Amino acid sequence: MAASLTLSGCIASTVADVVTAPIRVGSRAVDLATTSQSEADEARGREIRRREERLGKLERDYREQVEECEDGSRSACREAEETRAEIEELLPTIPVEPDD
Repeated sequence: MAASLTLSGCIASTVADVVTAPIRVGSRAVDLATTSQSEADEARGREIRRREERLGKLERDYREQVEECEDGSRSACREAEETRAEIEELLPTIPVEPDD
């Protein structure tokens, strides 16, 4: 008698597992396919930091190129113009921090 109750409980558990499996698989797929807001914010922050770092490097390069240009290097003048153009292209993609 106890064995038959255990067996029927086991069958009921298996049936419940089979019935709910598609729901569990579906919700896991949704979790994997969607990006949480915090993940999106982190990714955006990383991208902004990458742009800020690039801008800093360009500005350092530009200052150096301008000095060399003022010393008479024509190639440095051309490089400074190209660097300045890249800076101007990058600037609008970096958010401005509000003044406190």
